[in-house]
Amino acid sequence: MTKYKRVLLKLSGEALMGKKPFGIDNDRLAQYASEVKSIHNEGVEVAVVIGGGNIFRGVQAEEGGMDRVHGDYMGMLATMINAMALQAAFEKVGLNSRLQSAIEMKQVAETFIRRRALRHLEKGRVVIFGAGTGNPYLTTDTAASLRAIEVEADVILKGTRVDGIYTADPEKDKNAVKYDTISFTEAYEKGLNVMDLTAFTLCKENNLPIVVFDMNAPGNLRRVIRGEKIGTQVQV
Repeated sequence: MTKYKRVLLKLSGEALMGKKPFGIDNDRLAQYASEVKSIHNEGVEVAVVIGGGNIFRGVQAEEGGMDRVHGDYMGMLATMINAMALQAAFEKVGLNSRLQSAIEMKQVAETFIRRRALRHLEKGRVVIFGAGTGNPYLTTDTAASLRAIEVEADVILKGTRVDGIYTADPEKDKNAVKYDTISFTEAYEKGLNVMDLTAFTLCKENNLPIVVFDMNAPGNLRRVIRGEKIGTQVQV
């Protein structure tokens, strides 16, 4: 029995690096495809948004003196490379998928159309949303929040390399304490880094919960959709 019927899985581009310093680790890609298949087999409708930080980040361009808008569009292209890699991995494990882009790339992806995305999900296809929102100055966290709201997802599952939200960075502070649940208001007041503020506000205003969990631990995704106490849930 699953707790959620339709989910949006948010992955960082950096997660695809695995143990590599740059690019895409094929083993990590295959692991994620297997994890997604495991919940799809239980009848969960799955949409995915992935970042591009393993290839390029818009803020990198700005730091190097490049125009931020130009850099952000380059970052969108990086997300499309990751999205195409995910699609290939999904189809390798037998998942029927569709890739939709926020900017027109008709040779490799459908242009995002909400009704078409909903139809794909209803037909049991995994939908991957690439190119962020298609707008500069907005992150893939914001894209994940926006797309989740548009396709009426029950929850955003934010897969990270840590097992939830802590009072401090657990990789730097051994005394950091993990939250099992936390409200949007409390997370904001404590300055906890869940998502960027635009994305966070969208979720709060639309009463869309977020679960932050360790995506790299085998079986965790399946445990989350079954309602087990994995990671941290942010709710109103």
